[in-house]
Amino acid sequence: MAGLAGRRVDLIGVPVDIGAGRRGVRLGPDALRAAGVLEQLKSIGCDVRDCGNVVVPQSEERNLGGPGLPRHVAAIRQMCLNTAAAVEASLRGGAFPVVMGGDHSLATGALAGCARVLGAQGLIWIDAHADMNSPDSTPTGNLHGMSLASALGDAPDLFPNPDFHTPAVDPSRTVFIGLRDLDLHERRAIRERGMSTFTMTDIDRYGMAHVMDRAIETAGRGAGTAHISLDIDSVDPAMAPGTGTPVPGGLTYREAHLAMEMLADSGIAHSLELTEVNPALDDHNMTARFAVGLIASLLGKRII
Repeated sequence: MAGLAGRRVDLIGVPVDIGAGRRGVRLGPDALRAAGVLEQLKSIGCDVRDCGNVVVPQSEERNLGGPGLPRHVAAIRQMCLNTAAAVEASLRGGAFPVVMGGDHSLATGALAGCARVLGAQGLIWIDAHADMNSPDSTPTGNLHGMSLASALGDAPDLFPNPDFHTPAVDPSRTVFIGLRDLDLHERRAIRERGMSTFTMTDIDRYGMAHVMDRAIETAGRGAGTAHISLDIDSVDPAMAPGTGTPVPGGLTYREAHLAMEMLADSGIAHSLELTEVNPALDDHNMTARFAVGLIASLLGKRII
């Protein structure tokens, strides 16, 4: 794929931080705008429309969270419904939605929106964490650590059908990349579902090019058949310090860009979400600028 020149790209902001343990990531969408995401994408030939931010309800809940105690459920459910509607409308309008977070709890909504239009598709989940805890297994109660499990149907009381079509993705076509911080329940859930994983050890051993070849083969079944979920904490904190749950030993600058460039060349992506950019923790907006570069690489920016 030479990029999305001539096709509309919809920027959809989701300023949510109540799904995370640290506040401030709600400022992520505007940090990406300030870092020039609109201008970058226009410069590579994309027809870009900024759709603004979806509504994120406030929550005054005082639940401290923990096993069996998910936090801010009502507000996050409504945020996910709003996000799903925005993604659904974008896809039905023939656009490529780029969802800008905000914490990773929004993924439940983004994936629901994709599933309403396309059914259970492939997924490439690039993240230090699997976000595969259930409401009973979560150590914190933070819904950003349950978003993929919820999209697979592991929290039906929190995110019920038919508003949340589950499973929203095909587990056999789901690929994790960059994992390095998992809970015991998450390891078990991934094995039981037979989902593909490439940890940082695998990337060290085989190289990012090999890992992405395998991921694209597994998740994609042709053009426009996979959603890409990119949590900025997949990148090493030295390159992306502005995030709430940093884990040392992540992707390098070039590994992250190579992943996006190979996805662009493959053409398998039909949508993207980029989450967990927290400008309150950043250094002169460097994480947001890096994130904008990754979005541009996925959408076709080339070195030559």
